[in-house]
Amino acid sequence: MSSEQLLKLGIPKGSLQDATINLFAKSGWKIGLHHRNYFPDINDETMKCSLCRAQEMAVYVEDGTLDVGLTGKDWILENESDVVVVSDLVYSKVSNRPARWILAVSNESPYKRPEDLAGKKISTELENFTRKYFEQAGIPVEVEFSWGATEAKVVEGLCDAIVEVTETGTTIRAHGLRIIAELLQTNTQLIANKAAWEDPWKRAKIEQMNTLLQGALRAEKLVGLKMNVPHDRVDTVMELLPSLNAPTVAHLHNSDWTSVEIVVEESVVRDLIPQLQAQGAEGIIEYPLNKVI
Repeated sequence: MSSEQLLKLGIPKGSLQDATINLFAKSGWKIGLHHRNYFPDINDETMKCSLCRAQEMAVYVEDGTLDVGLTGKDWILENESDVVVVSDLVYSKVSNRPARWILAVSNESPYKRPEDLAGKKISTELENFTRKYFEQAGIPVEVEFSWGATEAKVVEGLCDAIVEVTETGTTIRAHGLRIIAELLQTNTQLIANKAAWEDPWKRAKIEQMNTLLQGALRAEKLVGLKMNVPHDRVDTVMELLPSLNAPTVAHLHNSDWTSVEIVVEESVVRDLIPQLQAQGAEGIIEYPLNKVI
């Protein structure tokens, strides 16, 4: 197989790794990990898969080491990477919503606004972005890179504030810290190398991947419902159904019953099923969905 017919895919190693592999599995690509091996198997002979830290993904996509990869908007901005952002993929290991880079201080500190930190030291892994944020705001601060355990540095007195990523804020509060500003909302993005994006075969493959990944994400909050309804109660049942599209209705052969099938938000099912039963629906089946395109 020629290199032109091989798509090099980067999977983010670390906290997003399992969620990403699960998302690809729902999309039709099975990725198999090997112990201490950075090149997982993938059930597609036209693709080569590599594990890469999210912090470095955009760098490798930009220089062509990888054709396409998944990383956070934050790390694209941090590295000032010149890549094609194909789409947003809002998923995470916790809440499936965008994460936030926040500015936090100790609960006991007097600081209430970013301006109060003028002349102070801020510790963060997102060093370049943080420095530019304060420069643009005209607030002179010292920004130092943090190799980890950033929340503890304020408590230990090693810095005056931190810029850290959070989804729910639980860890921030657990460390006795207080959020005083939100600097950036970030989520996972599918990015492509510019040359790969201009290649017709690779672009078609990337667009196929994006369509199926988006379909898998859309399906995570949806389920299918199938039921049998008496002919004379169909209109009443239809009024209860908050379907994604118009329900599928089929008359059962030699019967006074009708089969009804819909796609609905999973969150409404627990209240919807008793209402359907009250209107005479029987044989109600709920089933998961892998993709909704």
